[in-house]
Amino acid sequence: MFLKSLSECHGVAGNEVSVSKLIKEHLQDYVDEFQYDYLGNLVAIKGKDKKGPKIMLAAHMDEVGLMVTSIEPNGLLRFKPVGGLDVRVLVSKPVVIGSKMIKGVIGAKPIHLQQSSERKNALGYSQLYIDIGASSKEEASKVVEIGDYVSFDTQFSKISDCLVKGKAFDDRVGCYILAEILKKDYPFPIYGAFTVQEEVGLRGATVAAYNVQPDLAIVLEGTSASDVPESDKHRFSTTMGKGPALSVMDASIIVDKNLLKEIVKVADDFDIKYQFRQTAVGGNDAGKIKLTRDGIDTFTISMPCRYIHSPVSFLNLNDLESGINLVDKILGKIAQGGVVRG
Repeated sequence: MFLKSLSECHGVAGNEVSVSKLIKEHLQDYVDEFQYDYLGNLVAIKGKDKKGPKIMLAAHMDEVGLMVTSIEPNGLLRFKPVGGLDVRVLVSKPVVIGSKMIKGVIGAKPIHLQQSSERKNALGYSQLYIDIGASSKEEASKVVEIGDYVSFDTQFSKISDCLVKGKAFDDRVGCYILAEILKKDYPFPIYGAFTVQEEVGLRGATVAAYNVQPDLAIVLEGTSASDVPESDKHRFSTTMGKGPALSVMDASIIVDKNLLKEIVKVADDFDIKYQFRQTAVGGNDAGKIKLTRDGIDTFTISMPCRYIHSPVSFLNLNDLESGINLVDKILGKIAQGGVVRG
């Protein structure tokens, strides 16, 4: 399954090359042209010379992770986060380091050696390290360099008939949907923008949208599912199993209400399960795309994922299929002259 390959591929923000190569290889028989820019975005183009509105679908390739900042005399590695991570979930997690794919484990002082006062507080970055089994700085330096990226070594697997676990579903799930859509044919130009550095400032989408200049942009994203214990139901962002989530607004964008009504009508007409993203915090590539040049009509379709921005996440495959179906039906509506304004 291509989603497994995407999930297990390592591509911390700023180091998305492996993900880009994987996607390009997977799609080379389905698109007409690939373009790269200096930032590293991969744009897959289909039907460039066709008439009709130019549609850009965007999904970011990067994931949250870590970076090696120093090597201790005893060979242990110090690190800092790349993107938004909860430091409390890092200890004991297996990781992969650098281009040599060195295996390691995030460690800390064992509980047996901690003072009672230390056990009352969550561990911070200064108390954590990565152990690669080296006994000295010299030994570690032979295989690891300061500045090496570190990603979680999480294996994709199926939990039940409709539930899978893996890392980087934010936003390899969006990359998967975009890849599936690019295998289909539509009577207008499609630009599939696989963007970089979303997790550190929505940087790639800024450049991609400026270059593509689409008439409409659809952002495909993984978002948080809050249907877990100790989360108040009225504060749920999304709920797994209730379909893809449509954003009304977040910290970076307010979606045009008439455009949103069109999308909802498509979902209702084809009886596609969907939900609205209930929280307005955070943001994604849509915020930057919307503000490009004279402004671009933009909206987001998100896949609910539990435990995003952590070493392992959950995804409901029924939500995923509904997401692909919804995007396909929206593009079908565009082919009939709908959705795109003026």
